[in-house]
Amino acid sequence: MIIVTGGAGLIGSAVIQRLNQIGREDILVVDHLGLTDKWRNLSPLRFMDYLEKDAFERLLDSSSLAGRLPGGKLDAVIHLGACSATTEPDATYLINNNFEYSRKLALAALSNDARFIYASSAATYGDGENGFADDEEQLPLLRPMNMYGYSKQLFDLWALRQRLLDKIVGIKYFNVYGPNEQHKGEMRSLVLKAYEQIGATGTLKLFKSHRPEYGDGEQLRDFVYVKDAAAMTLHFLKSYRTGGIFNVGGGTTVSWNRLAKAVFDAMDKPVSIEYIDMPESIRNTYQYRTCADTSKIRAAGYTDAVSSVEEAVGDYIRNYLVPGKRLGD
Repeated sequence: MIIVTGGAGLIGSAVIQRLNQIGREDILVVDHLGLTDKWRNLSPLRFMDYLEKDAFERLLDSSSLAGRLPGGKLDAVIHLGACSATTEPDATYLINNNFEYSRKLALAALSNDARFIYASSAATYGDGENGFADDEEQLPLLRPMNMYGYSKQLFDLWALRQRLLDKIVGIKYFNVYGPNEQHKGEMRSLVLKAYEQIGATGTLKLFKSHRPEYGDGEQLRDFVYVKDAAAMTLHFLKSYRTGGIFNVGGGTTVSWNRLAKAVFDAMDKPVSIEYIDMPESIRNTYQYRTCADTSKIRAAGYTDAVSSVEEAVGDYIRNYLVPGKRLGD
C-alpha cells in the first residue's frame, strides 16, 4: 500500500491520479477536509481507504498503523500534507503540523521499511542569496523569509542531522499550479486568480515592482505545472535507491507579465494589466526571483520534458477551468 498525505490537495490529488494511471489503487489517502470543497478533488480518483489527519496521527501514536494496511505491508509514504500558507502567523501551529508530524511519519515509514518521500519547499531558499541548488551540504546556510519556509527547513535539517537523507527523498516544490487548487483561497496560483479576475472585469491586477532592477510585472518565478510536479515526485517511487533533497520546478524563470499573457491568450482575451502597489506588509519578504536548479533530478534519471507555461496554462484553462473539471474527470 501507498499512503498519500495531503491527498485531496493540489499536488496530492495529481499524484494519486498518476498512480491510478499506472495501475495503483492500493492507496490510503490522508487529509483534513474541514469546511473546504477539497472532497471534490477525490471524487474522480480511485483509492482503498481514507482517513482524516487526526485519526491517522492517532494510529501513528499508538503504533497501530500496520493494522490498517492489507497484510501489514507498506510500500511507500508520500507525505504532502502541510499548512502551506506563507502568511500563517502561528509559529507553534506550523511547528506541530509541518515539523513534528513529519518527523513522526518519517520514523513510522522507516520502521516499516517503506519509501518516504516528503514535500519540502522552495520557500526554504529565502531571497535566493545562497542560490537555489538542492545541495544537502548547503542546507544550514539557507535563511527562509517566513515561518512556513522555516518549518520546512527545520525538518530538512533534522533529516540531515539524523543522517537520513540517503534513505529518504525531500522535494523542494517551486510555484506549482494547475487543476484542483480551488480550495486554496489566497494561496491559489495567479493563473486561477487571473482567470477569475479577467472573466469578471477583463483586466488583471499585478503588483508593481519596488526594486529598480525589475520592471512592473517583471518579477520572476519558476513555475511548474502540477502534472509535471506529480510525475517528478513519482520518479522517486521507481528510483528506490536514490535519496536526498531535490528541486522540482520548471528550471527556468517566467515573469508575471508572461504568465498573465498566457492566461489572456488561453481565454482568447486582449491583454489588459493594471499595476498596483504591493502591500507594505509583504514588501520586505517578497521574492523577486526564484529559479530551480533541476540538474540534480536530471542526474537522478528524470528525463521527461517539462511543459512550457503557455502549454500548461492552455491545458489548465481550456480543459479544466472552462468546463469545470477536476483531475481524473
